Amino acid sequence: MSIDDSRRKLLKTGLMAGASLSLLAAAWSLPAIAGKITTPTDRYRARPGGKKEIYVCFGVHIDAVSGWIGTYGGQDSIRDITRGLFSGEVGIPRLLMLFARWGVQQTFFAPGHSIETFPEQMKMIADGGHEIGAHGYTHENPASMTRQQEATVLDKSVALIKNITGQAPTGYVAPFWEFSKNTISLLLERDFIYDHSMMQHDFIPYRLRKNLVWKKINYKKAPEAWMIPTTQGPETKLLEIPASWYMDDLPPFQFMDHLGGGGGYSDPYVIEKMWKDRFDWMYREYDYAVYTLTIHPGVSGQAQNLLALERLYDHIHGHNGVKFTTINEIATDFSRRTA
Repeated sequence: MSIDDSRRKLLKTGLMAGASLSLLAAAWSLPAIAGKITTPTDRYRARPGGKKEIYVCFGVHIDAVSGWIGTYGGQDSIRDITRGLFSGEVGIPRLLMLFARWGVQQTFFAPGHSIETFPEQMKMIADGGHEIGAHGYTHENPASMTRQQEATVLDKSVALIKNITGQAPTGYVAPFWEFSKNTISLLLERDFIYDHSMMQHDFIPYRLRKNLVWKKINYKKAPEAWMIPTTQGPETKLLEIPASWYMDDLPPFQFMDHLGGGGGYSDPYVIEKMWKDRFDWMYREYDYAVYTLTIHPGVSGQAQNLLALERLYDHIHGHNGVKFTTINEIATDFSRRTA
């Protein structure tokens, strides 16, 4: 359908629906306006006849017991600690079997606590050819730690992963998906290639910047004290493979009564549809993009959610130009593209 045909259809439909003439006039001019809109990622947008290169990873966060101790409020609950044990002892093997059935290698981000608590399962991950990335020790919030504390935790995590795989990890996910003001520097000092915690884009990698500065509102002061724009420092060589709360299984599917309840009872078909919709929009709009889902063995290892993952995989796998791979490979490929 041509643009003129689309406009005529829009006008007819809009008038029948009772839309105002001013609204229809604005919609009429959208194709012309759209041609003037530019974004930093235009080079990756879909073009007629373009080759699709869509990289997909189901990134697994093995929060397990450490998540209940460090984040979810279950540090004093025997019941919740057993939920963490389920994650390591039951959830990890279930996800590994799923990945083996698909014939794919994915990325597991493992807190040091999980590495030391579940050595057999961690060996299964490494033996399956999956990537293992760093994810704190006891799922500590980096923003709550001193620089030395954060460095000590990071070094312990790196050493534990190196003991399993024979090499230092290249990727990191911050517990809480939170950075401190020191996180980027600490990762660069340890030769990390990428992070997978921040959210400045949803489908295109980018390079992290230091010195992100913004002013909070303080109503005890004059407005001039906070009426200051946000500023970003120069780009670093550290890649960000973007994360998203909308692509995380934990908020809709994990019940946490210590944090006011919520989650745990969402219909998997509803969340699955959202994930499919996000993929479909991305696939339509971009020739190159990354689609990174965040799953947890204690959450997606539940029966109803495993079925949802199977349906999602079948939907994604049915598209041309899709490759399931590790986040390290995504980062390496993007570095090549932007060298």
